[in-house]
Amino acid sequence: MASKSAETRRFGEKRQAIIHAASVLINEVGVKATTLSDVARAIGLNATSITYYFSRKEQLVVAVYEATLDLMERMATEALAEPDPAARLRRYIDEHVALRTRIRRGEKGLLTALSEIRTLDPAAQAPLLARYREIVNHVRGFFGEPQSDRARALFSARAHVLLEAVMWWPVWSLRYSTLDFPRVSERMFDILAHGIPARRGAWQPRALDDGGWRTREDAKPSQNDEFLRAATVMINQRGYRGASVNRIARALNVTKGSFYHHHDAKDDLVLACFQRSYDRLSAVQMAGQTIDADYWTRLASVLDELLQVQLFDAMPLLRTTALQALDSDHKADVVTRSNRLARRFAGMLIDGVADGSVRPIDPLVASQVIMSTLNGAYEARNWADRFGDPALALKTYASTLSQGLLAPVD
Repeated sequence: MASKSAETRRFGEKRQAIIHAASVLINEVGVKATTLSDVARAIGLNATSITYYFSRKEQLVVAVYEATLDLMERMATEALAEPDPAARLRRYIDEHVALRTRIRRGEKGLLTALSEIRTLDPAAQAPLLARYREIVNHVRGFFGEPQSDRARALFSARAHVLLEAVMWWPVWSLRYSTLDFPRVSERMFDILAHGIPARRGAWQPRALDDGGWRTREDAKPSQNDEFLRAATVMINQRGYRGASVNRIARALNVTKGSFYHHHDAKDDLVLACFQRSYDRLSAVQMAGQTIDADYWTRLASVLDELLQVQLFDAMPLLRTTALQALDSDHKADVVTRSNRLARRFAGMLIDGVADGSVRPIDPLVASQVIMSTLNGAYEARNWADRFGDPALALKTYASTLSQGLLAPVD
């Protein structure tokens, strides 16, 4: 009996080591480029030995995602047990910062980006997505029991923005020492809890003249623009691997040859989508800076315009989830461009603190919260559609920044 128990323990330990090794590889190169041979090599096994634990690669990928969802559920459940919304929010942020500290100190394979779940077979992805929805329900519960449909919609937006913020945190936290993590955690809590403007709830954006960032229904786009639009939407919906060249070409009713006439490879198309998205975001930022108003009004006008693009435009901005499939050099280039745009937001926040329209917050941290909130807005399209009133949907989503996640429900 003791021998069998030891054998069971060794099996479990080896299985966990395989899952951790696969998690590291998936985070580095994506699901498609991760092979059983690579995983085996990482822990000193041969590929045949791996099949004793996982007969197919997809089984291993599912196990990796299950391990991440287990951890995410535990953190959400522990935070939910705190006595009030403020304590839950603080505990949840602290848990994620502590996790990132452990990873920075050498614990690998603890958390895997979930961006490629939708590329799995429907039978494999369905239970994983169901588990993620349960985690969202836990996080929505941080803010209390909704007493109306409006409150439930608001709490859903708050949960979504919070989840996006902690998922984006690992990318930009690389710019900080772990010695600074406690301070960053406190600043994140302050921004998410109480919002950005000096007058809580201030939201009076000005309309911006379209500088080419919106999709014009009365203008015929070039074929390359059509490729970029179709690829952006498909990558946002299906992830990098799910957005195959065949699917993109079929959506446009053109041949694969036509695709390769414009792009040498699929990665070139993804980079072009990022470039177009960041060009549009930059153009909106620059247009907002010309408004004759205080800096929070300028920033609110930029956010309003970008949220309209993300929630309602035929061509949204590309989700950063596509980053996972790019090689390290291209990934670094995309993150660098993202950080430059975030710094422009930080500059507007600094000017807002100076003119009194923005609270004295950490502008570098707040700018990254803004980036994650905009990035995640695409996933809120179905949520926004249920309002039946686009302006109210947008204002509700934006209230996560203008009022914060702990503001009382009107």
